[in-house]
This record gives sequence, structure tokens and C-alpha cells, in this order.
Amino acid sequence: MSFKASRRTVMTGIAASVFMPGVLRAQADWRQDIKEIRVGVSSAENETGALARWEPVAKYLTEVLGVPTRTYRVADYAGLVEGMRGDQIECSRFGPAVYSLGRRVMGDKLRPIFRDVDNNGAEGYYSVVIVRADSPIKTLADLKGKPFLFADPNSTSGYAFPQYFMKKQGFDPATHFSASVFSGSHENSVIGVVKGQYEAASTYWTNETSGMVQRLEGRGMVAKGSTRIIWTSPLIPNSPFCVRANLPQALQDAVREAMLALKERAPDVFKALTDGQVSRFAPARHEDYLDVVAVIEELDRERKQKKS
Repeated sequence: MSFKASRRTVMTGIAASVFMPGVLRAQADWRQDIKEIRVGVSSAENETGALARWEPVAKYLTEVLGVPTRTYRVADYAGLVEGMRGDQIECSRFGPAVYSLGRRVMGDKLRPIFRDVDNNGAEGYYSVVIVRADSPIKTLADLKGKPFLFADPNSTSGYAFPQYFMKKQGFDPATHFSASVFSGSHENSVIGVVKGQYEAASTYWTNETSGMVQRLEGRGMVAKGSTRIIWTSPLIPNSPFCVRANLPQALQDAVREAMLALKERAPDVFKALTDGQVSRFAPARHEDYLDVVAVIEELDRERKQKKS
């Protein structure tokens, strides 16, 4: 697979070789120590879907960076944090809640570098509660005594935000539902509702054309119009793509620049990765996620209080 380089990219490279030999030496130096780049991929979707999205990105990075790059599959969201902390993963996309967990255990070693901007210019998404389209359930109040599906304990839209904000609105999941279970992934949650195994579930939604339900509809895994939204959270900032801060700065910069140029240099790869729902990548900072960090810390305090 080859990727196109714009005239600007070529000229920039020529200028760098003439006027910035020190920079080029630094770029070459990190390749002496880093023989492989591993991109962490979590279980937010099934393995086939995840590999279809991220394997082309790994091939693109291999060619652009000049170092073998591969996907590194982990069993759950927490595995991304453990992989980064154990220096087994160089970079990965993190859900905001997982990022908050990562910062708690890794501190500044986990560094956000960019996040999505969708086709409408939005840099965030929502947690939603869905039911079957033919369900009589209209509101959260109607779910009293009904079984409920969360996605993963480290998911922002699949657990943290619905858990926090439903409780703030007077619907404590611990007592409001007859049972609340973790499905293991957003995909499992949606399918569980569509099959009638659970009354409702939380998942992510960006707009009328982008979200977990729409992704599964597009793949033919659930019928179009088979679900309905009954609750929506406040806005969640889009998931950051992160690198380990203990990597050489030149490598961090190279990964960031390669990914920010992905749409221009490999449009098909960009489209497959984003489902055609993202217009561009924008820089991300830790400060963008302080509200999410606050939610996660509050939930952690509540868990500790219950144990004590």
C-alpha cells in the first residue's frame, strides 16, 4: 500500500534536509531505539470490525514512519491503560473515562495529542439510553424494576456518564433497575436490547447518522429503526488519541503529524477508520477532559464509601 505526498509535504521535507539537519538526525535517532510501534485496540467492537478499522492505519504508519507498526489487541478498556503503563503499547485511542483512569495511574506519562471533529464541526458525543423501538418505555422512570445493560465499567458513555447523571436526576441505577449488568462492549449492549434480552442499555451517539446503533445498522447486524433513544447525557469530549510521554519527543511528533495528515495522504484509510463521520483531527489537551476526570473521581469516591 502506498500513500500520496502533497507538493507541500515534499517541499517541507527538502527544506528540512537543507536547513534542519539536527532535526533529521533526531528523527533518525529514535529509530535506533524503537524497532516496533504498537497501536492499542480495545474491545469496544468485535475483533473483525476493529481490525478492519485499525490494520490499515498500522500499515500507513509503517510506511510513513519507516518502522514496523502493528495493532495490539487488549481484552477490555482497562487493558489499554495497563499496556501503556507497562510500555507494551506506544499509542492508542482512549475513551475519555479510560483516559481519566490512565492519568490517575500514569500521570503525565499519558499524553493526548488529537481528537475527532465530526462532519458538523462537533468535538464531542453523548451517552444515550436506548430501548427497542416497539417498547412501551418512554422515560427513565418507566425503567423502574427493569433490567439494564451498561457496556464496560471503564466506558464513558457506556457507564460513567449514565451512572453519574442518572443518579443526579434521581434515578440511582443500584436501586432503580431490577439488575444492571456489564455486557462487555457497546455492540453487545445494542444487540442485547434489540434481541429483547434487556429492556434498555447505554451506548454512545453523536448525531442522527453517527453512533453505535448506526454502525451496527450499516453492517446489517441490527435492523434500521429497531431502537429508540429515551435519555441523553450532557456532551462528552471526543476520545483522545494518546501516546506515551516517555517515548522520544521526535517519535511523538512524528506520530501526531502522520495522523493529522491521514485524511490528505490516505483518504480511504481515514474514511474506514472514522466511518466517514469525521471531518478532521484536532489537537487535544489534558485540560479538555477535566470535567470527565471530575465525574470519574466522584464515582470512585462513591465506590470507596460503599466499601467502607
